[in-house]
Amino acid sequence: MLDICTRNSIAELLRQEVVVATGCTEPGAVALAVAKACSLLDGIPDSIELLLSKNVYKNAMGVGIPGTGMSGLPIAVAVAATAGRPERGLEVLSVSAEETQAAKQWLSCNMERIHIGIKDCSERLYIECRCEQASNSSKVVIAHKHTGFVFISKNDKVLLDDCSQQQGDASQNTSPCEASVSPALSVAVVYEYATTTPIDELRFILDTTRLNEAAATEGLKGYGLNAGRILMECAGEDIVHRVVASTVAASDARMDGCTLPIYSNSGSGNQGITCTVPVCEYAQLTNCSEERLTRALILSHLMSIYVKQGIGRLSALCGIVNASLGVASAITYLKGGTLTQITYAIKNLINTITGMICDGAKPSCALKISAGLYSAFVASDLACNDFVVDATDGISESCVECSIKNLVRLGHDGMCQTDDMILDIMTHKQTQ
Repeated sequence: MLDICTRNSIAELLRQEVVVATGCTEPGAVALAVAKACSLLDGIPDSIELLLSKNVYKNAMGVGIPGTGMSGLPIAVAVAATAGRPERGLEVLSVSAEETQAAKQWLSCNMERIHIGIKDCSERLYIECRCEQASNSSKVVIAHKHTGFVFISKNDKVLLDDCSQQQGDASQNTSPCEASVSPALSVAVVYEYATTTPIDELRFILDTTRLNEAAATEGLKGYGLNAGRILMECAGEDIVHRVVASTVAASDARMDGCTLPIYSNSGSGNQGITCTVPVCEYAQLTNCSEERLTRALILSHLMSIYVKQGIGRLSALCGIVNASLGVASAITYLKGGTLTQITYAIKNLINTITGMICDGAKPSCALKISAGLYSAFVASDLACNDFVVDATDGISESCVECSIKNLVRLGHDGMCQTDDMILDIMTHKQTQ
């Protein structure tokens, strides 16, 4: 068993990375910056200028904004400027129906006040908001994490300046502060923490099931592409299809502007949904105990966090890849698989869906989740029968840690030009 200090460090990491969010986290983070900048002034600004890293811009272009029936950044900015409360963090877009209507009316008359551009910077998660109001001004910068304020000023007075954090280890896409408190993880450590830690220390993860399962139930009513609802109608009694349908339904709802909050993972609601719902659904459908479900949820969330730490918050590699690795690990564990078989599942999956691109947050993210989950079940089935891809296959190696490092290299470094190409396509494509 891991020592108490290590266990406490890992528990703190989980609590930092698995948090409640309303709506897509990129427009949510942009709205948080706007709300903070506006809170420093007296009322709604005369102008709001946003400079965003290309990854943030890409992820906020086409996703539904909760409760508005609209997509994209302008309405998110309008909600934040007129009704946003920065103390709500990533739930800043959770406002009343009356406030939403007021924001829409304000936007219809004041679109010209909002200016959105791309910031040429190496930081993949960067949001800069400048507000002007008569003789007053404010500036807010969020970087590294979706709620990570690194600079705040009003007029000529600097209230916060942690921009030096941006000079941290770029290869990890984290600040020195984050790196110093993060425990040293590996597949073996993640497994040991999930399977040997006293169960009372892990029960907090069960909170994720309440919100994320509620989103799945709501999504089955029909949102977005209706992928979850249609898959469920076709699933019959098949456990895998029912698990995938429920998970996809939660994404349908979230990407289409559902107002229900969910638990995110590593700054992504879809990753939080993916790490939670299939594990919970599979455990219920196969009559697993609450303790086994709890440990499986920890394994799913923490494995995803571990892989995502190397890739970075935002990447051209879809976050469903790392989330599906967490799911494959958890499903294998729920089937009675060993640590060795979990490493087989991870390697099988790395050789299956690696390369799936992130082309922004939007309703069709539900389809990427379905692809990741079906692949996760196949990878797990093979692993539980002691079949694993050869070390000579693709980017896989005999060592699971080396295989993960190869995936990380591809996601963090190898797909940078892919990111530029995706954004260029998205901003120049024909939609009619």
